[in-house]
Amino acid sequence: MPSTPALDLIDLAKKATAAYGRPDLSDRLDATRRRVADPDVRVLVVGEFKQGKSALVNALVSAEICPVDDDISTSVTTAVRYTDGAPSVSVVRESAGPADGEVRSERTDVPFGDLQRYVSEAGNPGNRENVSYVEVTVPRKLLSTGLVVVDTPGVGGLGSAHGAMTMAALPTADAVLLISDAATEYTAPELRFLQQATALCPTVACVLTKTDLYPEWRRIADLDRGHLRRQGVRAEILPVSSVLRRAAAAANDAALNEESGFKALVTYLREQVLAQSEKLDRRAASQDVLSIVEQISYRMRSELAAQENPGEADQLIARLEQAKQRAEDLKKRSARWQTTLNDGFGDLQSDIDHDLRDRMRALQKESEELLEAEDPGEIWDQFAEWLHAAVAQAASTNFVWASQRAQHLSLQVADHFVAGGQIALPDLSRTRARDAGGHVNPMIRPEMAKFHLGSALLTGMRGGQGGVMMFGMITSLAGMAMLNPITGAAALLLGAKGVRDERKRLLERRRADAKQAVRKHIDDVTFQVGKDSRDLLRNVQRHLRDHFQDIAQEVATSMSESVASAQAAVKSVTTEREERKRNLTAELDRLAALEKKAKALVAND
Repeated sequence: MPSTPALDLIDLAKKATAAYGRPDLSDRLDATRRRVADPDVRVLVVGEFKQGKSALVNALVSAEICPVDDDISTSVTTAVRYTDGAPSVSVVRESAGPADGEVRSERTDVPFGDLQRYVSEAGNPGNRENVSYVEVTVPRKLLSTGLVVVDTPGVGGLGSAHGAMTMAALPTADAVLLISDAATEYTAPELRFLQQATALCPTVACVLTKTDLYPEWRRIADLDRGHLRRQGVRAEILPVSSVLRRAAAAANDAALNEESGFKALVTYLREQVLAQSEKLDRRAASQDVLSIVEQISYRMRSELAAQENPGEADQLIARLEQAKQRAEDLKKRSARWQTTLNDGFGDLQSDIDHDLRDRMRALQKESEELLEAEDPGEIWDQFAEWLHAAVAQAASTNFVWASQRAQHLSLQVADHFVAGGQIALPDLSRTRARDAGGHVNPMIRPEMAKFHLGSALLTGMRGGQGGVMMFGMITSLAGMAMLNPITGAAALLLGAKGVRDERKRLLERRRADAKQAVRKHIDDVTFQVGKDSRDLLRNVQRHLRDHFQDIAQEVATSMSESVASAQAAVKSVTTEREERKRNLTAELDRLAALEKKAKALVAND
């Protein structure tokens, strides 16, 4: 990656940590440098079924990557990134290790022409290939800046299990593009998704597609802006036409490209998304360098104070010893921040799991009541659509709540760590999984056994035959013929009863099968959403623990060195003091210059 002001600042700070013998601080800078040097800026493309997501991705990178046929839909997450070589396709399958639970990835390179076999519902129905996501690399200038465009599954839309799983990927994204065509204004699931997305992702934009097909797209855009305003969602609407974009690329027509709306979209990605990512990188570099300068200069300031006021050195050393003890206490498992971290995330995980199960149990109860009141065979399509939307809403709400609660608890841990002081939190979005959540198959329609006319006739005849035989034998004892008005009436009554009983039995079977399908689907969603929430909380907890333990160790090291330096200063002779004071002042001036550079890096943000 080319050098940037943030990387230059980190490299300069690394030289300082090496010169002053602080390898622990160098390790922190190495981690920061890897994070800043990572060029990836992830943009999630999400939306309802058949709204033009895949066509937009293809048009944006000027390559036929994602399937766009009318009868084909995307079923597996597809990440498109830059390469300076030949295009390639890698199929990634992830699994948790049996011992440590760590996620392991298996990558398989496949021919570019086989892409549709893995990412489409037609080629990979129900994700039978067990693909976590597919990574595509193409040599495109737009992607060379680190932009990674992620096409999310379109099967079922936002109001489905796929939409709920997409929610797990939002905290890892740098930006989200909600795709909706210009045929109609925003639906309730789209508005609900936008509200939740803005709570989890820093940058959200709305892309209005297929403007070439709908002359009234401007009116639809105005209606959508009104919906966003009433819902309190701040998101820009960008109208585009993928068809015009492809035509402009084929004819190399700049005017047609601008008319397609993609010029405005690309400008938005560069100025809002990429620039925002660079701003966060500068802020992270500045915060870490300022913290490290403070750690290094503390020892020097303590020694300088002892050199300038030898008579007060005892009091200074006593204060440093107290500070050293406080730093050592921060490393203990009994420290307040450790207790808050462990107990808080334990309680939070229990609350989130209970909330999810409570929501799903309520949905299951409501579903069974609806199925008990109606014939599942007659209402299944409408029922399945309602249930998918309700499950998606419940799962998404639970995940948003988990993410917000985790962030709030992180602030509490940071506050307890410094007893009310100020400390920078780690970038928690970097700790989460980089794929777009787990996979949940749609609810399977159960076998709906129907009671056809032929079946009714056969059932009635069997019941009537039994009635004739039973009552015929009784009436024959009275000297009547086997077939008589009494046996005829009995045959009709028992035949009708047999038909009613069989119809009722089949209805109960349809209800039982439908309830079983609902339970299985809710169990699948509960399992996957619960896993995503637990992974989120576990990763945040581990990252916070490691982050604050490292800081505690750094502070303890700084305090130990400060005590040793102050004690050595007391023992130094007068002739050495003046020279040492000059050296310390010069070193502090150099560190002050580094501090000034760190502050200047974010001065204009």
